[in-house]
Amino acid sequence: MIKKFKISVSNKKINQIYSKVKKYPWNDIKKLDGWTHGTNHKYLKEFSKYWTSKFNWKKQEKKINHFSNYITKVDNINLHFIKENGSGKNPTPLLILHGWPGSIVEFLDIIKKLAHPEKYGARKEDAFDVIVPSLPGFGFSSAPKKPLGPRSIAKILNKFMTKNLGYKKYIAQGGDWGATICNWLGYDHSTSCKAIHINCLTMKHPKGPINKTEKDWEKRFSNDQIMQDGYRTIQATKPQTLSYSMNDSPVGVAAWILEKFYSWSDIKKKNIESVYTKDILLTNIMIYLVTNTFNTASWIYFGRREEGGRYFPNNFKKIKIPTGVAKFPKEMSEWPPKSYVKRIFKIMHWSEMEKGGHFAALEQPNLIVNDLRKFLRGLKFNPYDDQGRDDWL
Repeated sequence: MIKKFKISVSNKKINQIYSKVKKYPWNDIKKLDGWTHGTNHKYLKEFSKYWTSKFNWKKQEKKINHFSNYITKVDNINLHFIKENGSGKNPTPLLILHGWPGSIVEFLDIIKKLAHPEKYGARKEDAFDVIVPSLPGFGFSSAPKKPLGPRSIAKILNKFMTKNLGYKKYIAQGGDWGATICNWLGYDHSTSCKAIHINCLTMKHPKGPINKTEKDWEKRFSNDQIMQDGYRTIQATKPQTLSYSMNDSPVGVAAWILEKFYSWSDIKKKNIESVYTKDILLTNIMIYLVTNTFNTASWIYFGRREEGGRYFPNNFKKIKIPTGVAKFPKEMSEWPPKSYVKRIFKIMHWSEMEKGGHFAALEQPNLIVNDLRKFLRGLKFNPYDDQGRDDWL
């Protein structure tokens, strides 16, 4: 059963959050300059003042509710999702997946463009049925009984697409955890997930690098990730311990999330607001707070560790479905050489962007929209077919 859903956070809940922000003991925190040691003290304090004096959650709530929101049960999880039916007679079903510390907010500005391309200067034939779920344990979706990793979540989402929504075939797109889930959709569920488009790669081939170029990349990747391993290790080993403190500190949650948006994005002159407005950043943070999901959203890291970590199984066989890659220059997880990626995927589309970082859809919405359209056109066109069409869809 699929039920319509409307976000409606009580004023009491909002005021509780604002009260805690206002009472935060700023003088107890040392004023270290810059972002080197973590979230900038001066910026966070200014950000928090804006939060309680100018930010309007109800305005952002209305923006999300402008879309068609639903709840459906999949394996005892109440899964929240936005669905925008595409233009034309045969729009392609597209499952778009966020990661951590993101949310459905990442995609609000691309949903209509993907569903109704003719309204934005593109062809109606490029239309998608756009499906944007909150991952289990994130946002307005309920949490599983225990931590699940991306492979288990892929199974849930494939069931959601095929059983709950009734699509026989679909394609999927994602960055961060969304990209990892896409990998598992392609690996385990290729009878229904017929193509994937990713802007991040976190999974590794079980045989590792096989030439000097790939080995040099692995060494760089390992060195680059040293300064990123702190949050990741905590959330993959003791997420519950972290959550006891975060559960009662909106400022703590904001600091934890803001630092990632600062570090992982293609910002200019060390200014996070060269890419994002405070309202966008706060809306994403508030989704974690009004739903009390900071705790359960971090479980996916623990779940991945239990599933085997970053590596595909030792008996890995190449993912056979068409794969599109959108490579953004400031992606925090450096992409492997193309030779490595081709041993994992059937690469049908590869784009190297001039700008943008980890949160591609939020940073550069038009680039990701245009790239998805190009990928779709490539999938539909078959030069060996008299009609110029491939029947995979």
